[in-house]
Amino acid sequence: MNITVIGRGTLGGGLAGRWESSGHHVTRLGRGGGDVGASEVVLLAVPGDVVEAALASVVGLEGRTVLDATNLYGGAKPPAGFASNAEFVKSVTGGPTAKAFNANFASLFDRVIDARAWPSNLWSGDDETQDVVEQLSHEAGYEAVRLGQLTAASTQEGLAGVLFGIARSGLGEFVYRMAPPEKL
Repeated sequence: MNITVIGRGTLGGGLAGRWESSGHHVTRLGRGGGDVGASEVVLLAVPGDVVEAALASVVGLEGRTVLDATNLYGGAKPPAGFASNAEFVKSVTGGPTAKAFNANFASLFDRVIDARAWPSNLWSGDDETQDVVEQLSHEAGYEAVRLGQLTAASTQEGLAGVLFGIARSGLGEFVYRMAPPEKL
């Protein structure tokens, strides 16, 4: 699969490395932007308050499948007129969109593959993204757990404060697993 990752930080860089290890061709873009026209999937992994600028620096997004891994925290809000960053992303690309990989601590990516039971990757989005989200989650060491359609992305984006709060309250960075008891 041809994947472009927009964002070279811990999250974008970490997932790019995992997917390259799985045999995917991954192009990494930073602040300078670039062309994603040859990509089947685009991961958006930038700070949530720079989504508009990040997308404006990229060409070839029209119709692409985009996985939005951005988070809104510190009072940041989605672009005006949108309930979530993910819904804004879809308005720009017109392609299948999912909110995914935003509710995991990127610093733990290298450790999850060795877990007794794989942690969950919560996602919400268009039905057309399900196979891609499930495959790329698995290849990153996670089990995809669907929250709902793209309209649920605003709820998912709101989890960032909850997750960071738990981590700061003494647990530290963590993984989570959502599964029936027999799968724990």
